[in-house]
Parts: sequence; structure tokens; C-alpha cells
Amino acid sequence: MKHQKFDKQDKIILQELQRRATLPIAELAEKAGLSASSCHRRVKLLEEAGVITGYAAQLDGRALGFANDFFVEVSLAAQTEEAFEKFEKAVQRVPEILECHLMSGQFDYLLRVAAADSNDYEHIHRTKLARLPGLQRLQSSLALRAVKRWAGYPVV
Repeated sequence: MKHQKFDKQDKIILQELQRRATLPIAELAEKAGLSASSCHRRVKLLEEAGVITGYAAQLDGRALGFANDFFVEVSLAAQTEEAFEKFEKAVQRVPEILECHLMSGQFDYLLRVAAADSNDYEHIHRTKLARLPGLQRLQSSLALRAVKRWAGYPVV
């Protein structure tokens, strides 16, 4: 998908929906300086264009018992399409893996894994991560604290 140009009202709509996806259309329209029907039409167009891909609630990991994030560098034994596909399908079945990114550089994938504590992470590591297909090496790091969390893309 190619980069799109957005006018001032589109930018306001996108910024506000990233902050609070449940914002009533009337409030969103007011913030963007539009009528409710015009704002609704713009939101639908942004959805149809694939700019808005869905809506979700943001949950607090600590409140759910996940006090720690571990970042795991994964190297596979083989860099074949089949090895990548098997690994990526297996990752989808591990709920504690919050994110998985195919990387360039010294390792193949970077995982973000949620765990209650170091004992929980050890259990996840032994029973789930170490059993992922095609592994050559896992390197784990504990995030001490998040300095900046993802809160949406910049809309420029």
C-alpha cells in the first residue's frame, strides 16, 4: 500500500481514533470541525482504503498478571521459505508471544513475550519457546521498564 496524503480533518480523525477508538462520531466530528455525516463518511473511506484496519481495547499487562516483557532474539538453523513458514505458524499458537518481527541483521526474528515473573518466563521458555520449530539459538533479555510505549503511528 502506498503512502497517502491526508488533509487536516483526516489527520485529526486518525489521531483521535488512535487515542480513543470508542469516541462517539459526534465528538469526533466536533474535534475535526466536520458534520457528523461528513465525519462518518471520512471514517468509512479511511477504513475502505485500509488506513484504519480495526479497533481494539488497550489492556494493562500488569493488571492481567503480566508484569514483565522479555525480548527474545531467535536464530533459525535454516533460512528457507519452509523454515520461516513453520516457525511463523507455530508462533501464532503461543499466546504469550505478543509480537514477532522478521528481522535483518544478526538474528532472524525478534519476539516480545509477556510473563508474570522470571519463573513464569522460564516455564514459557522451556515449554513453548524452546519447542518452536527450526531453532538454532534463543537469546532473551528482560525489559526493566518501558520508557515509551507504542501509542499509535504519527499522522503527518
